[in-house]
Amino acid sequence: MQITRRMHQLITTALTIPMGILLALPTSSLAGSHGGSEAAPGIRVREGERPERVRERIPIEDRVMPLRGKHVAFLVGEGFHDGETFIPMAYLINRGARVTVIGVEPATVTAYNSDITARVHRSVSDVDAGRYDALVIPGGRSPDWLRQHEEVVTFARDFFETGKPVAAICHGPQVLITAGVMEGRAATCFADMADELKESGAEYADETVIRDDNLITSRNPDDIPAFAKAIKKSLLKK
Repeated sequence: MQITRRMHQLITTALTIPMGILLALPTSSLAGSHGGSEAAPGIRVREGERPERVRERIPIEDRVMPLRGKHVAFLVGEGFHDGETFIPMAYLINRGARVTVIGVEPATVTAYNSDITARVHRSVSDVDAGRYDALVIPGGRSPDWLRQHEEVVTFARDFFETGKPVAAICHGPQVLITAGVMEGRAATCFADMADELKESGAEYADETVIRDDNLITSRNPDDIPAFAKAIKKSLLKK
């Protein structure tokens, strides 16, 4: 697989974030700029598995793989934001979590902000919310596309109602707004959609990360470190 400039930026970001987000991107999720199925050199993984690890700066408390046994679903569609998808995904994988990418249907989808593509493993119509410990909804243009599909909205609503962690960054809350679960919830989002969030009945605040019971929200890519760390903390409290 050709390492594109954008992939290099993601890798550099992953290696320089103080809390030690990982470099390894799972091949089952990352298809590369030419639609192939390989990821970073030396990384091999099947759906739902952890990839071989590469060297990274991981805090001592995370070296014991604290998320081992946790299974996280990433809800991804066409036009996803690459960094908001793969950096939190990588952070969780490198701490022991299993990740499955779900969407409208199994397919390869492309980021809106780069030529990086992601492999959707399973359709939301074919999965049970009970098999996952958390749901992550990255931002970009993907959430607005996803919420046009009734089966996605139904899955998001059903998962939210389980009380398990649901984390949405940037435009990610759009799916939850359409699902009708934001009323009375403290939350944040990308600034341009703040009015939509308020109109849904949510209590909007311009903060890096907001946790309200099982709901975790962040505003934009600058918030990714705090966003990923909040997901980890919520999974450890389950």
